Parts: sequence; C-alpha cells; structure tokens
Amino acid sequence: MKYVVTGATGHLGRQVVAQLMQLTAPTTITLGVHTPAKAADLAALGMAVQPLDYQDPTSVRAVLTGADVAIYIPSKSHTSFSRVQEFENVVTAAEAARVGHFLVMGFIADQATNPFDLSAFYGYVPRRLAETDLSYTILRNALYADPLVPYLPELIARGNVIYPMGDASLSFISLAESAAAFAKVAVTPQLWTHLSYTLTQERSYTMPALARVLSQVAQAPIGYAPVTLQQFADLYNEGNEGHMLASMYAGGAQGLLATVTADFRRIMGRPAQSLPDFLTAQLAAGDNGAKH
Repeated sequence: MKYVVTGATGHLGRQVVAQLMQLTAPTTITLGVHTPAKAADLAALGMAVQPLDYQDPTSVRAVLTGADVAIYIPSKSHTSFSRVQEFENVVTAAEAARVGHFLVMGFIADQATNPFDLSAFYGYVPRRLAETDLSYTILRNALYADPLVPYLPELIARGNVIYPMGDASLSFISLAESAAAFAKVAVTPQLWTHLSYTLTQERSYTMPALARVLSQVAQAPIGYAPVTLQQFADLYNEGNEGHMLASMYAGGAQGLLATVTADFRRIMGRPAQSLPDFLTAQLAAGDNGAKH
C-alpha cells in the first residue's frame, strides 16, 4: 500500500503522520510538503518526501500518482475562493492519478447558513466530491481543543471567557485524536463505506460550562463576559485573522458549532478524551500551542 499525506508538516499533518507510522511501515508513506526541508526528520525515518504546490496541478498529480490512499489536509489560506481553487487542483489530480481512496479534512462549520469565512469552502467539498467517481471519506473536525491551553493565561488575567457566543455551545476534538481517527480510517477499508464522519468529544459546552472547566483545570476563577464580534476581531487580528475568527464565532452563536456525534467512538472503539481530561493532561505536559 502507498499512503500519501499532503500538508504533512502542518499542525494536523505531523500528527497524522505520527499516528499513521504506528499502523503501517514508514516506507509505505509519501509526504507532499511545500518545503521539503521541513520534513527532513521524517525522510530520515524512511518516508518519501515530495515537493507539493497546491496551486500547481502538475505538482499535485506527481505527489498523488500511485496512491492507494491519499489524505488531503488543506492549506491555511484565509478565503474560501483560494481554498476552492486549491481543492479543484487536488480533486482533478486525484481523479487523473486514480487514487484508490481519498480522505479529506472537513470542518463542522460547513452549513449553508453559516457566516464563517471558510464555510463556503467546507460546504463545497462534499458537493464537489459527490460529482466525482472517487472513493472518498470526509472527516469533519469539531473545534480543536489544543489552543485553549496556551490561551489560559490570558483568560486567567481577564477573569473571563470572552467568546461572542451568547447561550450557544461549542464542541471540541483534540489534534491528536483527530489525527488518530484519520490514520485509522486510512488503513481500515471497512470504514470507507461512510462518506463522512464528524469527529467530536462526547459533549459540547455552553460558555459558562466551558468557563467552569477552565476554572477547574487552571485552579483560578474564570467566568463568562462576551465581547462583541467586532471587539473580538480587533483583539485577535494577528496575521489578519481577526475577521475569520470572529466570523467562526458568529456561526457558533447560531448553534452551528455545537454538533456532537459518536463517530470517533465508531472509528476508534473508544470515546474521545473529555475536555477536562485533555486540558489537565496538556497542562501537566507543559503544552505551548497557538491561541484561540
């Protein structure tokens, strides 16, 4: 078998590769990466590393050629239009390369009424795949729980969670558990019969409930005092991501980020780690990921 992972040096990509290595030999794994030098450590383990430019169809097809299973992890571009262009190149290449099975990262903010800046892309993905003759599975992630860990010091200083969510709930999954599910589906053809899975923990959290969890794990009082969407965008506009982040919580305030399923349990045969257990373990390990 030949397994191809695109975006393999990103936050999720590296964890997918780490999980996949536990289920198949490194020599069966090919990595498509924008900067091959960043994958030198993985190449040293026996994986093939190929340069990949999502905007270059020839490059994408070269990486996907011969793939029995290809795992597509999108770039971090901030507009649906650029991501759709990228996805068109990848889908076209996957069809031309006759990829055996195509795994695609999705996100729960894909509803037609969702104001999230990237909802059009995530909504486009299943419709575009349905047009193809590809065998495919979409793995829709809930919000990543990981950014809550480095965000805690700011929340402790503020004394409040400030997400502009009103009474709505958020659902989470960790990067590691998302990656574990990707790897398990990749090597388990019996799981390919489902066109889509939604990866979540087994409950969602209103903002007061989330504040209670964060207070418990941080051992500090944290309440809930939401800012406005514009204030949130202004506060977290590093890398011009402010509007995108605010638009995500605008969808969340409509209840569109609260999905909870048992799909992770169906894939892995166990429940996803709870949010309190995840945060406690990460704090004990001294995790330092990205914010928000």
